[in-house]
Amino acid sequence: MLTRDIRVFTVTLTLTIICLTWLAIPTGVLAQRHTVSGTITDAESGEVLIGANVYVVSLELGAATNAYGFYSLTIPEADSLALIVSYVGYHPQVKSLSLRDDITLDVQMERTVSLMNELTVTGQREEARAAIRQTRMSVVDVPVRMIEDLPAILGEQDVLKVIQLLPGIQAGQEGTTGIYVRGGNIDQNLVQLDEATVYNPNHLFGLFSTFNSSAINNVSVVKGGFPAQYGGRLSSVIEIAMRDGNKRHYEAEGGIGLLTSKLSIEGPITRDRGSFIVSARRSYVDLVAKPFQPSTNRNTYYFYDLNGKVNHAVSRRDRIFLSFFQGRDVAEYVDASGVGYGIRFGNSAATLRWNRIMSSRLFSNVSLIRNKYFLRISTVQGAFHSLNYSGIEDLTAKSEFQFIASPRHEIRFGAVLTHHEFSSTGAEGGVVKEFVVPAFDESNILPRPSTESALYLNDRWEISERVGLNVGVRVPHFAADGARYTRVEPRFSARLGITPAGAAKASYTVMHQFVHSVPSTTASLPTDIWIPSSEIVKPQRSEQIAAGYTHLLNDGALEGSLEFYYKWMHNQVLFKQGTQLLEYANIDEELTRGKGWSYGAELMLQKHRGRMAGWASYTLSWTNQRFPELNRGETFPFRYDRRHNLALTSSFDVNDRWTLAANFIFTSGTAFTLPTGRLYAAQGGDLYAGLFYDYDRLNNYRMRAYHRLDVSATRSFNPKWFRESSMIISVYNLYSRLNPYYVFLELDLNTGSPVGKQVSLLPVMPSVSFNFKI
Repeated sequence: MLTRDIRVFTVTLTLTIICLTWLAIPTGVLAQRHTVSGTITDAESGEVLIGANVYVVSLELGAATNAYGFYSLTIPEADSLALIVSYVGYHPQVKSLSLRDDITLDVQMERTVSLMNELTVTGQREEARAAIRQTRMSVVDVPVRMIEDLPAILGEQDVLKVIQLLPGIQAGQEGTTGIYVRGGNIDQNLVQLDEATVYNPNHLFGLFSTFNSSAINNVSVVKGGFPAQYGGRLSSVIEIAMRDGNKRHYEAEGGIGLLTSKLSIEGPITRDRGSFIVSARRSYVDLVAKPFQPSTNRNTYYFYDLNGKVNHAVSRRDRIFLSFFQGRDVAEYVDASGVGYGIRFGNSAATLRWNRIMSSRLFSNVSLIRNKYFLRISTVQGAFHSLNYSGIEDLTAKSEFQFIASPRHEIRFGAVLTHHEFSSTGAEGGVVKEFVVPAFDESNILPRPSTESALYLNDRWEISERVGLNVGVRVPHFAADGARYTRVEPRFSARLGITPAGAAKASYTVMHQFVHSVPSTTASLPTDIWIPSSEIVKPQRSEQIAAGYTHLLNDGALEGSLEFYYKWMHNQVLFKQGTQLLEYANIDEELTRGKGWSYGAELMLQKHRGRMAGWASYTLSWTNQRFPELNRGETFPFRYDRRHNLALTSSFDVNDRWTLAANFIFTSGTAFTLPTGRLYAAQGGDLYAGLFYDYDRLNNYRMRAYHRLDVSATRSFNPKWFRESSMIISVYNLYSRLNPYYVFLELDLNTGSPVGKQVSLLPVMPSVSFNFKI
């Protein structure tokens, strides 16, 4: 099975190279047109700038840099042209040139450190207009600066917490980084770090994400209108690009907070040709709390993550990248009575990439990726113990080509092949020595291998200033356990310019998901298990239509957008009620299948320039599910169906030393299940005697509305012993709103009736942290 898919991948790659070599041959049609191409980088560090804009005002034509900082702009021959190069947070530049032949123009940009001048305003205006001219929709590029400025729990900056503030994206439980996009489940988000899949991007049971903000270069969120290069999940793609490291000089950056500390070291391997970065973070609650723990208890928790990346320019046209990541969480609790639990989980990944500029209009990337995720949970109660294990390991080969025929026409196509190995099992037993559960020998777990591959082609064609199309197709194939699935996924997006400052957009996408994370509906600990599709478990499928309008206000300083969407989701899976994962269990037969659908409207207003930046987002949505074997086959609301979701974020540069920031969040209450009746059975001391509750419907109650206000103040310093430093004072949940975490029933001793009791998790939480660069 794997050999056949490798053969298909090899043949496809060969044909792709032949076709693109033919496309790269100049033709007479373009005899009087020439190409300006190059890379755009940070002048101080040499880091590439992703999404920077190059624009020819006189021709109203432009291009944006790709994920590796490369751009290509094919325009008519001219004696004199003015190019404006712009990027958020940097001084725009104007380049004058005479275009009589293809030329290479690399641009180094300097960060903005002073008040805006006329050129800065012009560059940012053109950048905002370039966004309007793009056909893509339902895509948000998250500003890295906002990740650093916005207040966070215990001062720990978090990219996933910022993503939760975007329209169409719901947060999970109080304080967690779980995200639910347009009615989808948490496993329907493809989270990638330098192209490597991260199956569980969380620390501390979701309180923090596993991504160290010091190592991040760019973050992009796609929640609809997916181009053909994206696949494998139903709801969203979150692309996180790691920094390459400073190519000019050595530097270190660190931070000390109440819960964690972090340190990054970077510098050139060969000046302007290669660089490295190593970044590490660790919590130290276990070290602080250890002296205060009773000797009869065993209680510890810590997490860490480690990022690294090296890159080297082999030639003017070739560059090699190697990046790696590892994150771990370890939690253990056992008291004197022998009741306790142990949790270990983690991600690891490595990515090897080769970029080649094959011509001024043809760019290629070949990647080899390996990633692994595991979750081990053990529980001990008296003389008994149980153990659950779930793991997944991937090996991926990927090749992609980007052919830029003209500033208005780009073709992207490629192939990807992934070999999965799933491992999941469980066991229970009797007495364990010193309450320590024996570990599984992973080599004894029989893995379930599967192969997932895909071919894709995407054509972006800006037909005119007013009309643009993005048409593509993706053909995924999946094979596992004797089952084979081949699907066709059409992708379509269109743009119609209504005014020079506004455009209407629409999209239609079909997505399939061949791997599933099945959450337990009864366990209080995180026991999600990843499994492949099979003859019993069919691939998940979604269809999504979206339409919206985007408009620039105040000469491009503000951008407003309104989108409507409807999404159908088929072959959703959940465990049957009462299922326990045991070593002998056939997981596929313990699942029940159903469908879901979500629809709503998303409104967003962003401020692009000035001393104050931020956005306001509002989502109105409905999400429902129907499973024949649950809730008597009747429709019930999704757990995270929230009618209203409002987020306000802002950061304000008071001067060159002080920055103030705040965010306010309001959401409707989540759905949950409470019994509607109870029955007391007395059987003379029988095992089944006691109080039994009657559950009438799933998710039949709503928690109270959730809202909170977070604020922060950042003070920058320039001491002699640091190149830069800052102190961040933040307050999470400023007015200490007691938001619901979960609800349980308790009998009122006076009336004998059950009464719902709310448990809240995070009250007001002030924090202070110190960051530095040397």
